[in-house]
Amino acid sequence: MTDVETASTATDTSARTLGFGVDVGGSGIKGGIVDLQTGQLVGERFKVLTPQPATPDSVAGGVAEVVDHFGWAGPVGITLPGVVTDGTMRTAANIDKSWIGTEVYNLFGNALGGRAVSVLNDADAAGMAEDRFGGGAGVDGVIMLLTLGTGIGTALLINGTLVPNTELGHLVIDGKEAEHRASSKVKEDKGWSYEKWAGKLSDVLEVYEALLWPTLFIVGGGISRKSDKWIPYLTNTTPVVPATLLNTAGIVGAAMAVDAGLRT
Repeated sequence: MTDVETASTATDTSARTLGFGVDVGGSGIKGGIVDLQTGQLVGERFKVLTPQPATPDSVAGGVAEVVDHFGWAGPVGITLPGVVTDGTMRTAANIDKSWIGTEVYNLFGNALGGRAVSVLNDADAAGMAEDRFGGGAGVDGVIMLLTLGTGIGTALLINGTLVPNTELGHLVIDGKEAEHRASSKVKEDKGWSYEKWAGKLSDVLEVYEALLWPTLFIVGGGISRKSDKWIPYLTNTTPVVPATLLNTAGIVGAAMAVDAGLRT
């Protein structure tokens, strides 16, 4: 059975349990059908290359291509690598700067035939997914997701409710932004051991603890796959666990957002 046939059959018989998410990144636009009861993809995800330059219209066309691949006719959740408030893109990371000031609901609504959409920050989407289906499943209280890569993306949830656009990777600690102290890129650039880097990350986590008193930290990004090499060296108080959904978290969180009617 093809992806299109699978989508059509699933939508007809179980529409209340399914959603659709698209995760827009600097190199790829990937999406898929999500079982909203389990957080798992229905079939394989589909990916197209992010157009260069990654302008609003070209990216919207890529999103439409991903949606059309599955024959999906329902609402669509979409992540973007930037801050979205009141339906307007405020920052642009790894995509064209012409996104700043773009009214994203008009853009994607037009590109997708006027259907309902939700648009949110990519780290926020990943945080929603990890909170419900991943490392935070079954944990109450304040949960904070950190994606450690070129920078530090963050998502903050309180008993499952998202506080959008936290951007705490830019928090200045002793004169330097957190992501310039403890991202995985800094580790690579400096040639630090896991133990030394874990000390720098602990410094950042301790500041987040003092400000937010989280119940749990969930850490994503490629370095989370090697969490056994550095989590034991952390010295902060709050438990730290690796993200578990990995490359599907953004898709799953986007589908959750549109199912919940979230508009940032």
